[in-house]
Amino acid sequence: MATTAETAVPPVQNVTPHVKPHEMSFPLPKAPHTTAHVHLTLKGTCTMVFLATSTLGESAGSVKPMGSFIYAMPDRTNPRNTLSTTLYTSANVEYTTRVAKILARRMQVPVYVGCSIDPVALELMVEEEMEGLTQIVDVIMKRWEEERGK
Repeated sequence: MATTAETAVPPVQNVTPHVKPHEMSFPLPKAPHTTAHVHLTLKGTCTMVFLATSTLGESAGSVKPMGSFIYAMPDRTNPRNTLSTTLYTSANVEYTTRVAKILARRMQVPVYVGCSIDPVALELMVEEEMEGLTQIVDVIMKRWEEERGK
C-alpha cells in the first residue's frame, strides 16, 4: 500500500519565459515620415511577429485598429507552398497573409503574424508597398538567422 508521501504531487512552480521579444524600428522606404515597428518573438517551434507603423505628427495617444492576425505554416509535401488561415480579419488581410506565408516558407516553422500596416491608408503605390514588404521580411530574417546561429 502506498503512503501519502509517495503519491504526493510536487508543488507547481512558476517559470518565467526565457524568450525575450526583439523590438525593431526602421523607416519604410518610399514612405516619407513613416516608421515600421516589428515585435518579433522567436520560439523553438514557432515565430510570432507583430507589425505596425507610425507617421510623423501622429498623436501618441491615438488608437489604432488591431489589424489582421494570420497563422501560416510550411507545407510538408511541397516546400515552396505554405498553408495559412485567418484568425482575425481586417482591411489589410492580404498584406498580412503575404508576410506570414513568406516568413513561414523561409523559416520552415509555423508563424503567427499580426499586422496593422495598411498600404492603402499610407497611400503607397504597388512598387513602394513591395519595397517596404521586402525590407520588413529582410530585417526579420536577418534577426532570425542571427538567433539561430547562437
